[in-house]
This record gives sequence, structure tokens and C-alpha cells, in this order.
Amino acid sequence: MLRLGCCLPPLSKFLTTRLAVNQVTLLTQDIEDIFSAKKKAVFVDLTAAYDTVWHGGFTCKLLRLLLDRHTVHMIMEMVGNRSFTLTTGNDKRSRLRRLNNGVPQGSVLAPLLFNICISDLPITVSRKYAYADDLAIMQADADWQAVEGVLSKGMATIGEYLQTWKLKLNTTKTVSAAFHLNNKEAKRELKVNLNNETLPFCSEPKYLGATLDRSLTYRRHLESLRKKLASCVALLRRLAGSAWGDGATTLFCLSLIAFTSLYQREVRKLLREVPPTKPDGSILNPTQGRLCMNYCISCRLKWCDFPLC
Repeated sequence: MLRLGCCLPPLSKFLTTRLAVNQVTLLTQDIEDIFSAKKKAVFVDLTAAYDTVWHGGFTCKLLRLLLDRHTVHMIMEMVGNRSFTLTTGNDKRSRLRRLNNGVPQGSVLAPLLFNICISDLPITVSRKYAYADDLAIMQADADWQAVEGVLSKGMATIGEYLQTWKLKLNTTKTVSAAFHLNNKEAKRELKVNLNNETLPFCSEPKYLGATLDRSLTYRRHLESLRKKLASCVALLRRLAGSAWGDGATTLFCLSLIAFTSLYQREVRKLLREVPPTKPDGSILNPTQGRLCMNYCISCRLKWCDFPLC
């Protein structure tokens, strides 16, 4: 796996050379390599992982990795200098509040910053698979009780680590699973304990969008993909070809309706988020704003480039 500099342990992240499909392939390949050993795994789910990052602990981890305190200060200014307001349906807005935890979710640096937060995951006997906030631990052994003990111990270690750094473990979505080819034990459930409670067992867990089953046939995953693509395929079959399907006029009308609907939705969204203003600072009325928006989108200009503002 990729390394962040030379200080972090191997952690996958959102990069062109380390995609989610690579992480799923790594996990499933390891399962297939030792199918006879009956691998068991626990898929850990964190509650609002990016929004619950503790800024104090994150600063300490940055200071361990970076020698330049000015760089750490700049990163913490970017992470900590954030606020929000709540707007209701009747246009009532709450007062401005400051965010005391979390990293800016959706930003380019968010996965990298979160990887720094969990870069010191404790060592466990079971192998760990980490991709941003998706974590899985796996152990291979033919003895069910031995595996349950190892995974329970590993989950206790990880749970203590998450509690120390104020990350919340979602015990309802954290599930255990077993992967093997023994049909006689197909209905046997894995019992992994955490905080004196047994984690839910899932025969078909989902990891990074891929639905896995006991023998890795991907049957349920492919079936869900088929249902999602059925409507699209039906539409393509009706529209495809020049000798069958709808004519050019119908195709043009359908594409025009789709484009107009999408265009109007984006215009309304942008008008709500960033109202266009005149040079004197006054906000344009809705009609002027819509004309301004139409011009800017068609020409791909910024507000300041609009000639009539």
C-alpha cells in the first residue's frame, strides 16, 4: 500500500494509484488465498468519522509528523476556522456557530487528514484493512472459537483506541462475517464480543460498496447492479438505432427536456447559495439574477466578469 511520507503505516486513501476497487481486491484476494482456513472478519463502522475528529488530538499527531510548527498552525487554521448556520424552510436562519470538531468533509485533503488521525492504529494479531474511515480486521483459522477470541481481543484494542481519541464506534453497523466453502457450517454465526456485547453477524456484509458473501460469488452484488442498470438499459434499447426506436424529433425533445430540467435546477441552486451582486454591493432582484446566471453559465464566467453587473 501507499505510504504518507515515511512516517505513517500503510493506509489506503483516495488517490489515483489507490482506489476503492484496489482495496476490495486486496481483501477478497487474501480471503481466496486461504479459503481452507475459513477466514473470519469484522467490518468496523464509525459514526460520522470525519465530523468527530478531535482537534486537540489531531494537533498532537501533526506535531509528531511535521517539524515545522508554522505548517501545523496553517493546517489547524484551515481545519478549525469553520462555522455554520442553519436555515429552515421559511427562510429563518440561526446564529453563526463555530465547529469545534471534524475535518472539512468533501475537500481534497479530508481523506489525507483523516488518515493522519488513524495513522497510529494499535497493533493487533488480526490483519487490518483501512481505507479512510472504512476499517476491517480479519483472522484465518479453522477453529471458530480461536478466531472469535482473537477478533474479540482485536476489537477491544481498537475500541479503546477510538475512545481515547474521541472517535465513535457505531456498534449497530459494525458487523462480523465468515468466509469459507463448508456448506455444513453455512448457517453458523460468528460471535465477536465488544464491551460485553455480541456484535451483529452479517452473512453478506458490504465493504466499500461491494457486497460480499460467504464464498465470494458476488451474486447479491451483481443482482443489485442489474436492477440499477435495468431502467437505463431499457431506455437505451428504446432510443438506440436509426432504423428502430424513436425518431430524431422525439430524441431531440427528450434531450431538451432533460437538459432544461437539469439547467433550471442548477440555476436555482446557485442563486440560493451565491446571490449575484452589483459593484455597489446591492443584490440583484430575482429576474436580473436569473439573467445574470444564464449568461455566466453559458459563458463559464465568474460574477465579477459579468458585463452588466
